[in-house]
Amino acid sequence: MLLDALKSDLGVAMKSGDKVRTTCLRMVISAVKYKEVALKKDLDDSEVIQVLRTQIKQTTDSYEQFKQGGREDLARNEEKNLEILKSYLPQELGEEDIASVVRQIILDQGATKKDFGKVMKLVMAKLSGQADGKTVSSIVSKLLQ
Repeated sequence: MLLDALKSDLGVAMKSGDKVRTTCLRMVISAVKYKEVALKKDLDDSEVIQVLRTQIKQTTDSYEQFKQGGREDLARNEEKNLEILKSYLPQELGEEDIASVVRQIILDQGATKKDFGKVMKLVMAKLSGQADGKTVSSIVSKLLQ
């Protein structure tokens, strides 16, 4: 499981004295635990990946704000955190691969422009953790026209 890998890597980071990695992994594990308590169940890998994506989005926002504020030291720290977080995500599919999945779902469903939400839901379920929602959304809207 992904959560087990995160915990194992946290132990390694603590033993090696890697403070940035230790802090980052503690933050992710804490977010996963928080989500488990909120949902009152253990998370599976796809749900842990969703938590990771949320953390990546928050870290990216922080990075951009620090850059705008001229805080290069804090921006570099967030950049390191982004690298660590992204290393736990599965390899993302390219736009062509995503487009082929979208085309197939559109054909299977006989979807039209008004079925955007339905197609998005099916595509995101099929590609869970392998594609960014914004990329999928732009491809779906382009192909439904």
